Amino acid sequence: MVYSLAEQTRFWGFVDGWKRLVDEGRLGKVTYAEGQYLGHYGTRQYFQDYKTGALHTVEELPDHPEARPTWINVRPQICSSSFDLSILLKVLDDRVTEVTAMSTKAPSYAFPQVQMADIQVALMKTEKDTLIRMLNGQAQPRPHGDHHWWQMIGTKGSLEWRRSLRDRPKVWFSDTQMWDWAEADWRYERTDAPPEARGSGHSDADYYVHALFRDAVLKGRSLEFDVYRAMDTMAPALLAVDSIEEGGRLIRVPDFRPSTDRPAGKMPKELGGVGVR
Repeated sequence: MVYSLAEQTRFWGFVDGWKRLVDEGRLGKVTYAEGQYLGHYGTRQYFQDYKTGALHTVEELPDHPEARPTWINVRPQICSSSFDLSILLKVLDDRVTEVTAMSTKAPSYAFPQVQMADIQVALMKTEKDTLIRMLNGQAQPRPHGDHHWWQMIGTKGSLEWRRSLRDRPKVWFSDTQMWDWAEADWRYERTDAPPEARGSGHSDADYYVHALFRDAVLKGRSLEFDVYRAMDTMAPALLAVDSIEEGGRLIRVPDFRPSTDRPAGKMPKELGGVGVR
C-alpha cells in the first residue's frame, strides 16, 4: 500500500533552507526549537445550521438559534501542533520520544460560546535530545496574516521566523563575528518551484503533496512523508491531548517503525496493541 499524509507545510521553501543549515552543522547542536499556530479566522467555522449548511459567527447566533456547534468547536487545539511539528522534525531529522502538555480552561475566555480552550502548550523531547515547545490557539483574536512562527537555537547559531508581515526572518551565527540578528529573505514559496506549482495553494505547497504522492503510486518512488513520519508528527499531538486530560502527565511516544521485537502491522506495546485512544 502507498500512504502519504497530505500535509503541506513541510514543503515550504524556508523549511529546506533551514534544513540545509542544520544538516551542514551551521547551528551546531540544536538544543531547543519552537513552533506555534495562533490563527484567528473569525468564529464562523464554529457554528452551523445543519439543515441548510450555512455557517454562522458568534455575533450571528442570536438571529440563528438553529445553529449548532461544529466539530471544530470542541477540538483540542494542541492537535493542530502537527502542522508546525512536521516542519521542525523535518529540519531536525528527528522524532519525539516524550510529551507533556497544559491548557487554559474551556470554554474560551474571548468567546464563551466556543467550547475550546484559548491556549494549549506542549513540551516535547526528541530522540536526539532537543527540547521542543509547541503552542496552539485559534479562538482568541490575533492580527490577520502570518499565524505561524518558529525558532531554533543551537550551540553555534539560531534561526527565527518573522514576527509580523512587516518583519523578516532572522539568522545569527556565533562564529562569524555577528553582534546581532541578520535579516534573511526566506519565504513560504520555493525558489526552485516548477511553473505548474505556482498558484496551487498554500503558497504553492499543495503541488508537492499531489506530485510526490502521484510519483509514488505511478513510478514507485519512495515517499518523503510516509506513514511512519506521519505517525512521528501526529502521535505527539494526540498524546498531548491525553497529557492535558491527565493533568500534564509525561507520556512516552512510541516508535511505530517495525523492529526485531515487533513486526510490521503490530501496534507498539505502549499502546496496548490497540491504538492511541
